[in-house]
Amino acid sequence: MPHDPGPAFRALHKPGDPFILANAWDAGSAKMLAALGAPAIATSSAAHAFTLGRPDGGHVTRDEALAHAADLVAAVDVPVSGDFENGFGTGPETCAETVRLAAEAGLAGISIEDIDFPAGTPYAIDLAVERVQAAAAAARALGRDFVFVARADGVMTGGYGMEEALRRIRAFDKAGADCLYVPLPPGLQSLKNVVRATEKPVNALAAGQFTKFSRAEFAAAGIARISLGSALARVTHKVIHDAGRMMFDAGDFSLLGMGLPGGEVDKLLTD
Repeated sequence: MPHDPGPAFRALHKPGDPFILANAWDAGSAKMLAALGAPAIATSSAAHAFTLGRPDGGHVTRDEALAHAADLVAAVDVPVSGDFENGFGTGPETCAETVRLAAEAGLAGISIEDIDFPAGTPYAIDLAVERVQAAAAAARALGRDFVFVARADGVMTGGYGMEEALRRIRAFDKAGADCLYVPLPPGLQSLKNVVRATEKPVNALAAGQFTKFSRAEFAAAGIARISLGSALARVTHKVIHDAGRMMFDAGDFSLLGMGLPGGEVDKLLTD
């Protein structure tokens, strides 16, 4: 990518014409997804944690996440965004520093959640807004374009309901976020309500019940981008799980015959 991947990344965010932000977990998966047509790549905090043999949710350090993100930036010629959990600290100044370090790593943007780790509980709204303000201000002070996404994760974690999520999205919008994100609301109508709560681009997560909706349906809802989170990584883990069960429980190797031919993989990694 050029020195400043931000403008190209920002230009992808078109409400009603969503692009797919493909979350990868290593250089190889990033290169394959880019070769298959992904216009942008993102890290996935959960998928990255899995590669380190750790569970999701605050078990990866900021230094590890930054080094991982830099590896993906170096691997592909499309913009890369960072899934940076809660910004790796509670204080607004920590969120601001995470933005600056992410830009130094070559990222086109990052997302930060309103959830305190390891407790898994939402930050009080006043603190959550202060964190967004600090991160957004740091992004604007970089001297290059950078897309900062504010996430209201309490619906997904059970920390609050949609009314509170919408209140937070509106506050995060006013605090300077470039894009808003409520992962896994109760249904498509709730997702439409998120879109109506802001004039900024809205991210939707293609996971859980939302995998049954097509890109066209997300577009009709006004979504600007569709991320995968750890969903694609979890598909690969299901194959490992199922093949392992068949091998170790029944001595059955047949699932291994369904793999992508090596030549096809090689072509995607070298084109």
